[in-house]
Amino acid sequence: MQPKIEGDVTRLQLTGLWRHGDFLKLWSGQSISVFGSLVGGFALQLVAILVLNANAFQVALLGAARLAPGLLVGAVAGVWVDRLQRRPIMIAADLGRTILLSSIPLAAVLGVLRIEQLYAVALLVSVLTVFFDVAYQAYLPSLVDRDDLVEGNSKLQASSSIAEVAGFSLAGVLVQALTAPIAVLVDALTFLVSAVSLAAIRSPESVLTTQRERQGTWKEIEEGVQLALRSATVRAVAGAVATRSFFGGVVGALFMLFLTRELVIDPAVMGVIFGLGGISSFLGALVAERITKRWDLGPTLLGTVLVSGGATFFIPLAGGPYPLVLLCLSAQQLIGDWAATVHDIDRVSLLQAITPGPLQGRMHASMRLVEWGGNLAGLLLGGVVGDTIGLRPTLLLAATGLTLSALWLYLSPVRELRGQLAPLSEARTAEA
Repeated sequence: MQPKIEGDVTRLQLTGLWRHGDFLKLWSGQSISVFGSLVGGFALQLVAILVLNANAFQVALLGAARLAPGLLVGAVAGVWVDRLQRRPIMIAADLGRTILLSSIPLAAVLGVLRIEQLYAVALLVSVLTVFFDVAYQAYLPSLVDRDDLVEGNSKLQASSSIAEVAGFSLAGVLVQALTAPIAVLVDALTFLVSAVSLAAIRSPESVLTTQRERQGTWKEIEEGVQLALRSATVRAVAGAVATRSFFGGVVGALFMLFLTRELVIDPAVMGVIFGLGGISSFLGALVAERITKRWDLGPTLLGTVLVSGGATFFIPLAGGPYPLVLLCLSAQQLIGDWAATVHDIDRVSLLQAITPGPLQGRMHASMRLVEWGGNLAGLLLGGVVGDTIGLRPTLLLAATGLTLSALWLYLSPVRELRGQLAPLSEARTAEA
């Protein structure tokens, strides 16, 4: 938005996607549901711990129930998203998540809540989330022009960053004030808001394939994989995603242990540090479009990987006087998170721009599989290596790996990307 002067009156003039009514419906519903998801994810664990007295193994199983569906149904979700209209898939996923999550406070009120119900709800909600997320990324290019993808993804990421700060800040308050099961109900209601917002969109969406064009699930999965493998750009992006996810998983496995056992950081201080990361992500989302226009897409993708990976070194290097420790951890959040946010916005926008419409679902599902698989492998290996050589050396190795993931982009056509991008089906064969 920018001011417009008319005589003695100054008013705000809406610009860009702020004037796109249907995008604003998608944006507002998503912003509210992301906030609810952060509250709900926090509250669901506390339902298991505080209400059902779950042990460490049961809490771990609950976490596995939330992660496993991404690896199991991601590819199939991509196929169905490419076969059907995407907005009805998102609406159905939102309504399904509303019903599933609402069953938890209902069971708690009736006194019949069991840990097995939490497993089932977490598993099914995760399945629906996979379908929603794949459909959501595939749907945006049909709602806005290709030139507006970076702006659209920036606005969506900015609201997610605000929701991250507010969600983590308010989740504990809501659990304490309303009890954990009722806090889960807040999450359920936000999905209902998202469904209503999506239903209000009026832009038509055509069916992408006819029944005669469908070739069977596995054949269509193979078609999506072949499209990715034929493109040097997509191969490089996938390699960078896998590497960043793997070493990011290593950091995720050890970060909290490192803060509590070696740096002796209080939980309240951790919350402030994580909040800085959310603020940094929000700022990154605000400047992503401007930075990309200034430096072009390829150099921005490469540079932000280097900055975000390099900032990770502040974690294992944290030590000495307590103020210096806080300075290092804060620097990692403030420097690394904005760069990672800009990179993710540009990466998603790139894939949306170069992927033909009928293959959008499979492309984004494939990237999600790469991301989830790398993250899971990093989590598992990070714990083993951390116990073997120590937390600080393992975090140093992970920071090195995150930084070197930029080689995938540097040694590929990605670093040369400039201007408008044609879909892969229309691009020159030299790109393959």
